[in-house]
Amino acid sequence: MAKTEAGIVQSVDRALAILEQIANMRTGARVSELAQDLDLPVSTVHRLLTTLERRRFVQQDPQTDHWRVGQRAHSVGESYSLHDQLVLPARPLLRQLRDRTRETANLGVIQAEEAVTIAQVESREIMRAIAPPGGRVPVLNSGMGKAIVATWPDEAIANLVERQGLRPMTSTSLRSPNEVYREIARIRALGFAVDDEEYVVGMRCVAAVVRSAEGEAIAALSVSGLAARVTAESIPEIAAHVCEMAKALTDKIASTPEGPR
Repeated sequence: MAKTEAGIVQSVDRALAILEQIANMRTGARVSELAQDLDLPVSTVHRLLTTLERRRFVQQDPQTDHWRVGQRAHSVGESYSLHDQLVLPARPLLRQLRDRTRETANLGVIQAEEAVTIAQVESREIMRAIAPPGGRVPVLNSGMGKAIVATWPDEAIANLVERQGLRPMTSTSLRSPNEVYREIARIRALGFAVDDEEYVVGMRCVAAVVRSAEGEAIAALSVSGLAARVTAESIPEIAAHVCEMAKALTDKIASTPEGPR
């Protein structure tokens, strides 16, 4: 693998240069244009684009043959923004939530129609259930995902179900559109969502939404733990703590001029 005299991996440096160049061109770019602008052989640019495309950092418009920034690049950029605007203010609240409930506290968002954990404070219990940050779960199998989706208009939820379908992972997963709509009505009535062993057998999660200054649901806080400890009887008390911390994070965001939108 070729390196420059400064020890930088040349292929990585060139791939990032290509990505930056594409991002700077509003209508995208052809291979020949990128090769000329970056003074690289066309074959090298094409090879690097193919690799970036495989990782979804770029995509090609079939109509124009122009290359554009892909979904994965947007996700990476969004994670940087989320860290400063959402994760940092959430950290002390996640610690409070962990200490109050003695279970793992999580912060998650919806990306590409999946629930993604972006921050976590682990339980101090020896036996604990953890889905590590970066893990992706089908939205309707996730407490955090369901909490956010319950704020959507009914038509948007119906479109999600039709487009994505349902992916039952366990015997308690949602299995029909009617079950989804009943679950959404329950979440709206209670003000929080529960993943009742719907993704992993033996683990429950209680979640509530975090809103932007404009009132949009942009994330969710949750507590997850072994079903033996997060029992049906303990859920109302846990939910009260989760809702309180979610409201506190919402208030923090509202008071920050450059908070997430």
